[in-house]
Amino acid sequence: MRLFGFLGALWFLLAVSAVPAADDMRAFPAAEGGMVRYVLQLPKQGEESDFKVELIVGKTVDVDERNRYFFAGRIEEETIKGWGFPRYVVSALGPMAGTLMAIDPDAPKVSRFVALGGERYLIRYNSRLPVVVYAPAGVEVRYRIWSAASEARGMEKG
Repeated sequence: MRLFGFLGALWFLLAVSAVPAADDMRAFPAAEGGMVRYVLQLPKQGEESDFKVELIVGKTVDVDERNRYFFAGRIEEETIKGWGFPRYVVSALGPMAGTLMAIDPDAPKVSRFVALGGERYLIRYNSRLPVVVYAPAGVEVRYRIWSAASEARGMEKG
């Protein structure tokens, strides 16, 4: 009897994992007013635990070329009730701040992508589910794929 229960559970897990990612979009509601829903479908990788996805949220603005700038704000992970899938939300892009290096006030401005400040926001790589980010209109969402080296190195004893 236990064998049938185990086989039933295994069949269910295989059936759920075989559902195409496009069908999973019904779990992610449309963006509310003033927000935009960004969707990234990742390609399948051999060993997905060797990869991470960096989410980069910001805006392209005209700034001087010498100072470093960033926006206040944060990316928050939420779990969609009834589905258990993660989604990422940026409620607002806060004020822009930067370094205060003296520059020529007549120096020309350059158009540059300015991201949220703070640590890199890395998430698990999972090609079976889309990465869905909700952000205010006018905000850009970019990503970068990180990968681990194929071999681990030993450390020396200290």
